[in-house]
Amino acid sequence: MAIEQAAALLTEIRACTLCAAHLAAGPRPIVQFSATASIVIIGQAPGTRVHESGSPWDDASGERLRDWTGLKPDIFYDAARVALVPMGFCYPGTGPSGDLPPRPECAPTWHDEVMAVLPIRRLTLLVGSYAQARYLPLTKRQSLTERVADFQTHLPSYFPLPHPSWRSVGWMKRNPWFEADLLPALKHEVRAQAQFPN
Repeated sequence: MAIEQAAALLTEIRACTLCAAHLAAGPRPIVQFSATASIVIIGQAPGTRVHESGSPWDDASGERLRDWTGLKPDIFYDAARVALVPMGFCYPGTGPSGDLPPRPECAPTWHDEVMAVLPIRRLTLLVGSYAQARYLPLTKRQSLTERVADFQTHLPSYFPLPHPSWRSVGWMKRNPWFEADLLPALKHEVRAQAQFPN
């Protein structure tokens, strides 16, 4: 039953036009999940390249994220194991300083429904401040760096991460503990979940 519910919900989301009036490139919800996905990756919103390809994390940020997690593309894009559920499912367009934030209507409309069809026992990677603000509201006084450094507090359910954009390269140099301590822990947690698609 859960498998059918997840498939029906995915079809409904991919037909969503809720924010169409605000999307210069038009609606194209890009999301991946199934009833057996025990790893959930919640990012920000698709960029231009992902909007064009229709494949989540199909850009340099995705390559960096896969490197951080140790997930090869065949597992990363296996909906039976990994759910890719951004805060905004559609490309929000660009503003004066880069891509606009995820549309505020998206997560409140869809996230609870998606989470309800996923396995109860799952690891959720919260990639960037938008995902962390929604799923770790008690940490709102912390900076992203503090939240990420305190990752062990949120296990086994959540694992906060910076966004893997080009800006993260400089951030990693300023925070060497990320590569030395956090990434091995992240790969361990992901590996443990990725072995169990159910």
